[in-house]
Amino acid sequence: MPFLKLKNYDFHYTLNGYLNQPIILFLHGFLGNSQDFDARISPLFPQFCCLTLDLPGHGETQVLGEDSCYKMPETAAALIEVLNRLHISQCYLMGYSMGGRLGLYLTLYFPQYFKKVILESTSPGLKTESERLQRLISDTQKSQQLQTIEFSIFLEQWYHQPLFKTLKNHPEFDQIFERRLKNNPMELSKSLRYLGTGNQMSLWEKLPKNQIPLLLLVGELDHKFKQINQEINQLCPVSQLQIIPNCGHNILIENPQAWINVIVKFLSE
Repeated sequence: MPFLKLKNYDFHYTLNGYLNQPIILFLHGFLGNSQDFDARISPLFPQFCCLTLDLPGHGETQVLGEDSCYKMPETAAALIEVLNRLHISQCYLMGYSMGGRLGLYLTLYFPQYFKKVILESTSPGLKTESERLQRLISDTQKSQQLQTIEFSIFLEQWYHQPLFKTLKNHPEFDQIFERRLKNNPMELSKSLRYLGTGNQMSLWEKLPKNQIPLLLLVGELDHKFKQINQEINQLCPVSQLQIIPNCGHNILIENPQAWINVIVKFLSE
């Protein structure tokens, strides 16, 4: 996999499929990396070229600048520079969880780059200052744990959250857990602190003005994010909501065929 060196980043990325086909940019979630998508996207190759990369703090991407480079505005600007350097003037975007929050920011602040956007199990952030402060305290505590306790213990605690109950029961979970262990906990600590929900500005108020078609994906067993995405769908006139059966927060892993089907249908309309 090649690297693309910018002023403050060295991005690890790959382009799969035919370069003359429409490009989809994939953004993974917290603790993940580009390999999360690489194992699932081959059915897309005949119709699309897939750009996957490791986000700052994850995989083999390196942050060369200050800690502020992990924040959402800086990361988003860097991703736009990646697209420019790869001569991609416009593409589709698919973001999962943390990558979805980042993807929504890109959609709202750099709309000229994106034709359609798919957001899986994500949110526009927290609405109030008090909610953000409370979450920032929680994110900071977890960030400190990443620096002080054994990484495998942190991962066990992370996936013990109710949000990941269905994923933990998936036959591939052990394999996913092993892949997560390859991340650098010190880098993840910075990502959680600076790109976590607690440090993110609210994007709720910008949703009614968005003009880029959005597909909102959420698992039927992911009750928290079903409620969030139903509200997004009500606020954003150009969005559509798909509730995917037999899965929770991670549709890509838990129901990959449905994931592929809805993406192809949406992008082909």
